[in-house]
Amino acid sequence: MRVATDVGGTFTDLVYCSDDPVSGRKGVIHTAKVDTTPPDFETGVINSLEKARLNAGDIEFFAHGSTVIINAITERKGVKTALITTKGFRDVLEIARGNRPDLFNFNFRKPKPFVARYLRLELDERIDYRGRPVREVDLTPLAKMLDFLKSEKVRAIAVSFLHAYINPENEKATIAAITKLWPEVSVLASHQISREWREYERTNTTVLSAYIHPVAKSYIESLQQKLKAAGCRKNPYLMQSNTGITTVDAVLNNPISMIESGPASGIFAAAWLGNEIGINNLLVLDIGGTTAKCALIEDGQIRVSTDYHIEKTRTNPGYPIQTAVSEIVEIGNGGGSIAWVDEGNKLHVGPRSAGAIPGPAAYGRGGTKPTTTDANLLLGRIDPDNFVGGEVTPDMEAVHRAFEPLEKSLDMSREELARGVLRVANSNMTNALRLVSTNKGYDPREFSLIAFGGGGAMHAVALAEELNIPRVIIPAHSAVFSALGMLLTDIRRDYIQTKLFNLNKKTVQHVSALFQSMRTQATIDFSSGQSETQDNTLEFSHHLDMRYKGQEHSVKVPVTLDKTSSLHLDDIADAFHRAHEQGYTYRLDTGIEIVNFHLVAIIPVAKPALARKEASGIKVEQTILHTRRVDFDQYGIHDTRVYDGLRMEAKMQVSGPAIIQEPSMTLVISPGHSAEVDSFGNYHVLLNRRDL
Repeated sequence: MRVATDVGGTFTDLVYCSDDPVSGRKGVIHTAKVDTTPPDFETGVINSLEKARLNAGDIEFFAHGSTVIINAITERKGVKTALITTKGFRDVLEIARGNRPDLFNFNFRKPKPFVARYLRLELDERIDYRGRPVREVDLTPLAKMLDFLKSEKVRAIAVSFLHAYINPENEKATIAAITKLWPEVSVLASHQISREWREYERTNTTVLSAYIHPVAKSYIESLQQKLKAAGCRKNPYLMQSNTGITTVDAVLNNPISMIESGPASGIFAAAWLGNEIGINNLLVLDIGGTTAKCALIEDGQIRVSTDYHIEKTRTNPGYPIQTAVSEIVEIGNGGGSIAWVDEGNKLHVGPRSAGAIPGPAAYGRGGTKPTTTDANLLLGRIDPDNFVGGEVTPDMEAVHRAFEPLEKSLDMSREELARGVLRVANSNMTNALRLVSTNKGYDPREFSLIAFGGGGAMHAVALAEELNIPRVIIPAHSAVFSALGMLLTDIRRDYIQTKLFNLNKKTVQHVSALFQSMRTQATIDFSSGQSETQDNTLEFSHHLDMRYKGQEHSVKVPVTLDKTSSLHLDDIADAFHRAHEQGYTYRLDTGIEIVNFHLVAIIPVAKPALARKEASGIKVEQTILHTRRVDFDQYGIHDTRVYDGLRMEAKMQVSGPAIIQEPSMTLVISPGHSAEVDSFGNYHVLLNRRDL
């Protein structure tokens, strides 16, 4: 049995794949969904196993993703952390970057560093920019420094020296000394986290990884203990932000690699499904209870970069995190996002969320603020008898009370307000989709929109209308699609090394040699992993971050090594020119410079075969549950047929206005559009272009 769990801000999802002993079907997918249980998130995982009635002893493979890391940072629930850095560079965190988002905002304030200045200490050492030792680290003051940090109740130390990305010897010596003098403290060095240049980004990433290291360690160890107590014999694999899983030890050495683990698995699952059904250009939308995440997949390829920021807004540059993350845009809009008005009586939705507790007002758990879920319920888009899969009877009185203050403030009827809430939420998500498409040179009309998560099917068609996207795909098991992705992801590690080379005939051999050295290191790392990662063949892919000479930032380009591990210069240059023109609309006839070498090392994981929808020959009319009044906003209010998605079979078609519902999914199909079920149980909504 293969099991995956995904801890979200509102719900904890479980997916497991097993053979059906009765029918003999292979790879049957089963799901369960329970409330997330902060602060003891691992309790929700055990609850999901119990709800699914699984025998933990039967689990052969267990993958896990969680929001614990990102929550610890955004909620400032990490530990007191110190920084030890090169003499003269303690204020790198404070200086940061000058590229503020709102150039003419004189009220701009830089984000507050995670380490206060009095806890930023210096040691005399120096490595030059070529990696040559100038001064060995002077460890004489270290003992007194550690005594001071002990007195300040520091629990984690980040060590980040200048140019350690290319030569970490001084960092290694410092880490060894700290471990000897103070073995109880959590300590991480920058070369363990990132081998890229840019001292601010590398230092900040190391600090954040140290900041949440004790939290991650406590959580993972508690999860392991509870799984073991439940009878599970296997160590869990943990989902990373790079769309791959890895071992517990690897995450404990670099916990920041899990910062976007949940969204990454959903993106991987979308790419995998697109490949299976032959649709490889996808805009990905994951709408959960708290946030919505967007990404773009071109030709079946997921974009992974280290240019990632958290808490970045139109007025806040956020905090850079220099770890491999699938390129996503995340906004505070989900099913639990709260609607509110500002001092100018302008309506907003999110980023605040009702979360799992108390949740939307309809849950009847004490929620007093209106949310997008409540608005969908008011407009008839959610079936009251199928609310939370029929497990909860919506508290409509609480919903009405929640909307009353805004009705009075905006002088609107309840239905008008509910429509407004959904329009604002949809507008926020449309803007996020533009950030990963039109803002990067891609035309949404050339992509299909694949939407999942608890709210994906509810909003997807309206978003596709706004962006002129011709097709919407709602995958089978869409409500737990990110958890399903964890059963599909491969064991993966990313190796990124900064080294500057001009791209020419003289340097091609050096490039090949460096890639070969990185492959050797990857082989060593994987051979020391969990037993499941041993005796498996490693697969490699190679990428180069390149730029025109004189530029500051780079473009990532995949490259191919031939059987002799050689690179072809003209092919690399052509690929770079095309990628640069795609992103920036122009190309130059000038020299090209290599900045970073990026090696992806993968051990493929056996993936379950997609189960096909069994056909009994029933008519689509036999799947109709009932007809109810549904408000489709600009399309008006219609008597709408509601179809039972669990009974629908391959090639069945319905025309809007229509709603297809399953226990944890509601697909809203506006008038003028049609939907069809494919042989795997995925829904394809084809939008009528005349309506767009």
